[in-house]
Amino acid sequence: MSSPFGPLTVIVNPHAGRRRVAEEIPELERTLRARGLPYTLLRTEGRGDATRFAREAIQAGARFLVAVGGDGTVHEVVNGMMGEHGPLAEDAVLGVVAAGSGCDFIRTFGLPGDATRACYHLTGDNVYPLDVGRIRYTTVSGGTDVRHFVNVAEAGLGAAVAARAERMSPRFGQAKYFVAFWRTLPTFRLASVRVVVDERRTYEGPAYLVVVGNAQYYGGGMRISPRSYPGDGVLDVLVFKGPKTDSFTLLPKIYRGEHLPHDHVEELRARRSITIEADRPLPIEADGEVLGTTPAEVEVVPHAIRMKL
Repeated sequence: MSSPFGPLTVIVNPHAGRRRVAEEIPELERTLRARGLPYTLLRTEGRGDATRFAREAIQAGARFLVAVGGDGTVHEVVNGMMGEHGPLAEDAVLGVVAAGSGCDFIRTFGLPGDATRACYHLTGDNVYPLDVGRIRYTTVSGGTDVRHFVNVAEAGLGAAVAARAERMSPRFGQAKYFVAFWRTLPTFRLASVRVVVDERRTYEGPAYLVVVGNAQYYGGGMRISPRSYPGDGVLDVLVFKGPKTDSFTLLPKIYRGEHLPHDHVEELRARRSITIEADRPLPIEADGEVLGTTPAEVEVVPHAIRMKL
């Protein structure tokens, strides 16, 4: 049994999941061979490798790229599939195997979180038209850069937590986000923000967090953007206006996706663009990857990639 999209280019981050992905590679390969799926397996060694591998594979004619790892690996592979003006190849297909690693992106689709069962979804021709967000943000040096994301991007408290967690020891595992949250919260101040959606709808006022959702989950299972469907051509914008104590009093409802509607959360929907400005530079992350700061602009790229389901 071969894939209708050609041989698989399997891009593996062996360091994901506290190196558990490396342990699952032999089983992954056995399953691919058992399913009759021809493949080339590429192992990343550092940041940016998955993006480079994906771009080189597309340029060499590959059309079925499989990201093996967590949200960060998916993020890098997607960035390798996207160019300045859209996808490098409109017929390219993205597969995701969340082997040994927490991957919030797949939760929206109900895909399995282990290598063996995930490989079963790599056969057949069932694909989903996936929207992509393109974010232009401010770099540490004061310039600008562009990144693409498929899951969730945010500016404010959540990104500050992600930045702190990124600096913490891997021994904390998934608990590092909870530790980072409680270490970040006391000193984080509400900002005065201006969020403009599709150049017409605007929110101006206090906020501690601005979320841009393409898919629904982030932060280890929090259903932060429950109204998001990543193929509807829309990005959902949630402005958490405060007080700051909402960040933990709302937490149980956020895990269940029951925090909306709420008087302290402004809901906006973007079909074209989003501009985020603040009275001070707010940190930004996308798909769990810490990027830079505001001001930032987000563009909707509808149906940019086909995702294998």
